[in-house]
Amino acid sequence: MTDWNEPPSGLQTHLGYRLITWESDFARVEMPLGAHLMNRQGLPHGGLHATLLDTVMGFAGCHTGDPARRQMALTLSLTVNYLGQAQGARLIAEARRTGGGKSTFFAEGSVRDDLGTLIATGTGVFRYRRGG
Repeated sequence: MTDWNEPPSGLQTHLGYRLITWESDFARVEMPLGAHLMNRQGLPHGGLHATLLDTVMGFAGCHTGDPARRQMALTLSLTVNYLGQAQGARLIAEARRTGGGKSTFFAEGSVRDDLGTLIATGTGVFRYRRGG
């Protein structure tokens, strides 16, 4: 399990994704798919994949191990590669912090559906916010 006490953000509540795993340099979020998340073609909107990647990569670089010491970050750059179409009932995004330093970090992530289909990959550059 995890060791955080992070309340859900407004966006998280609205879209319905959940932070499943959060540890040093790694995070996983999952989101059930519903009709309100589909585009005109009946597929999950591509913005969902970008949102999940941005979210999970940000979490991957911000774990402190101490719920009282929250670390926040701002996205400086986000690249998304759309590779497949979701057929399952849930999207699963995972990310790893791949490097960085005192003020910025790099991460890479992927989105799959619950059937294992690779839907999207992404990379990002994030800047730590001062003061948490």
